[in-house]
Amino acid sequence: MSKVKHSAFKYDFLGSDPKDIQRSVSNHLVYTIGKDPYTATDHDWMMAFSHVIRDRLIERWMETQRNFYRHDAKRVYYLSMEFLIGRSLINSLLNMDIHNACTEALHKLGIELERLRNLEHDAALGNGGLGRLAACFLDSIASLNIPGYGYGIRFEYGMFRQKIENGCQVELPENWLIHDNPWEFPRPEVSYRIRFGGRVMEYQDTTGRRHFDWIEGDVVIAQAYDTPIPGYKNDTVNNLRLWSAKAYEDFDLNRFNEGEYTEAVVGKTLSENISKVLYPNDSSTMNKRLRLKQQYFFVCASLKDILRRFFTDHDSLSDLPDKVAIQLNDTHPAIAIPEMMRLLMDKHHLEWQPAWEITTRVFSYTNHTLLPEALETWPVDIFEQLLPRHLQLIMEINRRFLLMLGHLHPGDMDILRRLSIIDEGNGRRIRMAHLAIIGSHKVNGVSALHSELLRNSTFKDFNSFYPGKIINITNGITPRRWLYQSNRGLSTLISDAIGPEWIRDLSQIKQLESLAEDSAFQERFCAVKQANKQRLAKLILYYLDSKVDSNMLFDVQVKRIHEYKRQLLNLFRAIALYNRLLDNPNANHVPRTILFGGKAAPGYTMAKLIIRLINDVADVIDNDPAVSDRLKILFIPNYDVTTASDIIPAAELSQQISTAGMEASGTGNMKLALNGALTMGTMDGANVEMHENIGADNIFIFGLTTEDITRLNRQGYQPRRYYDSDPVLKRVIDMIANGFFSPEEPTRYRLITDSLLNNDHFKVIADFKSYLEVSDRADQVYLNTAEWNRRAILNTARMGYFSSDRTIQEYAEKIWHVKPIR
Repeated sequence: MSKVKHSAFKYDFLGSDPKDIQRSVSNHLVYTIGKDPYTATDHDWMMAFSHVIRDRLIERWMETQRNFYRHDAKRVYYLSMEFLIGRSLINSLLNMDIHNACTEALHKLGIELERLRNLEHDAALGNGGLGRLAACFLDSIASLNIPGYGYGIRFEYGMFRQKIENGCQVELPENWLIHDNPWEFPRPEVSYRIRFGGRVMEYQDTTGRRHFDWIEGDVVIAQAYDTPIPGYKNDTVNNLRLWSAKAYEDFDLNRFNEGEYTEAVVGKTLSENISKVLYPNDSSTMNKRLRLKQQYFFVCASLKDILRRFFTDHDSLSDLPDKVAIQLNDTHPAIAIPEMMRLLMDKHHLEWQPAWEITTRVFSYTNHTLLPEALETWPVDIFEQLLPRHLQLIMEINRRFLLMLGHLHPGDMDILRRLSIIDEGNGRRIRMAHLAIIGSHKVNGVSALHSELLRNSTFKDFNSFYPGKIINITNGITPRRWLYQSNRGLSTLISDAIGPEWIRDLSQIKQLESLAEDSAFQERFCAVKQANKQRLAKLILYYLDSKVDSNMLFDVQVKRIHEYKRQLLNLFRAIALYNRLLDNPNANHVPRTILFGGKAAPGYTMAKLIIRLINDVADVIDNDPAVSDRLKILFIPNYDVTTASDIIPAAELSQQISTAGMEASGTGNMKLALNGALTMGTMDGANVEMHENIGADNIFIFGLTTEDITRLNRQGYQPRRYYDSDPVLKRVIDMIANGFFSPEEPTRYRLITDSLLNNDHFKVIADFKSYLEVSDRADQVYLNTAEWNRRAILNTARMGYFSSDRTIQEYAEKIWHVKPIR
């Protein structure tokens, strides 16, 4: 079989003018989709057009990868369980600068681009901020010309599709791959064997050195699927590689011939379950095992792939840290640390010390949480069953670390217990955050406050042992997706005023400051916001059959439903405002629509109960003619990237009200402020830095600080004292507790009210009065239209620091030590 002569392989870059695109669409409709214009559905046109865009991505993609090899570039590998990339079609058009040409080409074919846009499914590869952050980072890595790759799992089903029935969250399968995904490339030739279970065989070589082989057990195949990630107007296209689980032996013909049809495919089913569903409910032991399998599955395949690529051009593993940087996005991929040790020692026969030095120089870890219950741990016995060799390696890593720690703190058993990877006091569990810290050369928090708390509280002892290892890199968002694409009206207004360079360099948006006092610009800014509100109102009417008055204040809280994010505090305020309207109907109240959105984890009982309470309160208010024209509450189901892109441009007031010290950063706060919403928030996460950058007069801060909460807990917090002394608060809680919003089941929400009055871990009751006061202050500003618009413009103008381009630049300089390849 003859080999292809690569030097003789030539192809012409496809054209990007409207005629070329029109011709390509027609060709793909016939030759790829197999339809003609007379029989083609809208979906057929969408698929044909997507292939046209994909063709142009491929050209840039291939050239980018060749360029990386030519420069022998150091590459960044971003390992994440989630990549919430949303829709790719419009993002690709804008980043490749062919949006206008495509719009014109489709129009000549009698097709409107907006129609096709709405047919694309969101890529359901995440459930919240973690996955959306990873997607922003991929965009910035490509836009900055950094050689970067994302690695994750190609989940067949997303977390779930949320539906609201009788006020309750119902989880339905989120089958985002129900139609072909035109943006991915299956790579059946790129596949790796992944082992689970089995046993470890130990032997000695002729020199007496001990070796270990992990043998037997079950084997699953990881197959690669590639998705191109384009940078903004720079022809760089990076790669997101996702792994799909395939059976090693998928069909038992003997059993089938014996009539045991189900048993004949049971191996295939069990294997492919690994990439079936994002985050299965881990309340059962079986699902806990599946979660750990998912983590190891994608980590093992990714590291094997990284080493394969490294060995294409390099021979010595000592060069690995100079050519490879691996970022662990939270602890989900932390098993990569013992896996790298296994590959270096068991497969490439390195001694412990050089293998450990390479491993720690390659890995870095991003921490995303301060909540103890969210710091991932795994029972030792599950590791022993599924990953016996990795348990050995973790134990050895821990033994060596504790020896060093013991030398510094002789006789101090308490610090050994606190820092050990193995938590001996809680049923013997592996602390994955400890493993990630010990095995990485850098650890970063994601906001100034979060990183400070990591160093001085959560990982205080580690910070003393590894001075300088824990640093801060504040999160950011990509302005391409979250302003340029999501808010076309505001993007055009900004570009007309200051030019388009802000899209590539968000620091340029500061030039808008000089226009904040300009009444003509204020009016145009306000008109864009009003158009976005009208668009959202139409979508709500169409999809939810609910009327929303676009002249009301749009007051928005969209994020995962969690007690620490305090949707309850917002709801208490809404009930207090409802009572005010009943008591003083003629007072000068600001008419407002309070929009909630977000999913609760399937096993999170309290969060799901909060969703039901929101909907019950909304029903009561909606059906009360005395207030329904001045106050409305609406829960928007199935919050995802596309829904966020519809809501965020229309928002005027942004609720960022988490308990101080519990939100690591937040990125929804950044998206809303960039789009001209004023923030009402606590001094938590990135709100602190937003307060510094936007200015105290342009953000509504309230509530306890982290120091206040520490002091309050030390004194002995008693929520009932607040309840007894505040008649407004007491009335709200009593209405909920006594069934005002659930007359058919008066005790429905006693779990919520009892928890608050007896514990209130998240200080909802303590912050209520301050929250209501700052809400009133915001209302007074809103009544002054010119002043509100001035502050909204300054919010947009002062968000330049919160670009993910700045974030990635800091990662590149402080952690990865990589340079752009142009």
